[in-house]
Amino acid sequence: MTPSPDFPYSTRRVIDELAARGHDVEILWSSETTRSAAEAAAALGTSVAQIVKSLVFLVDGRPILALMSGVNRLDEAKLARAVGGTSVKRANADEVRSHTTFVIGGVPPISLNPEMRVVCDAQLTTFSVVYAAAGTPNHNFAVDPDRLVKLAGAEVADLKVD
Repeated sequence: MTPSPDFPYSTRRVIDELAARGHDVEILWSSETTRSAAEAAAALGTSVAQIVKSLVFLVDGRPILALMSGVNRLDEAKLARAVGGTSVKRANADEVRSHTTFVIGGVPPISLNPEMRVVCDAQLTTFSVVYAAAGTPNHNFAVDPDRLVKLAGAEVADLKVD
């Protein structure tokens, strides 16, 4: 898919990066914000569980992009173990923007920062399709979760709070 000039710059960047990784994507636009998992599910007509939350944490000061199902909370101790760290802190809005170049609610599940590690919660891979942000709180795309793991270069681990 060739990016339309009608897409905002941040969404065109996501489209271009996905294409460079071998994935043509159809962008789903909603006039309603999809900043939260519940908002995204309502706008896209899917379950909250199928929404990919792209969360940024700092583990021992290093940025980590954690991909979670919209119904789950991340267990910080599990994230630390998954990446071999000890100290975990959720990134604030400025840190998210600094490490990803995207605003909260629009962070795609692929990192454009080559130094950012990506970890995907194992439960997210149990669905036939999931929906992720595409650069803004109003743009999303659907993808097979196994394909998403490959596109993101993600490690799969149990990250959810039990």
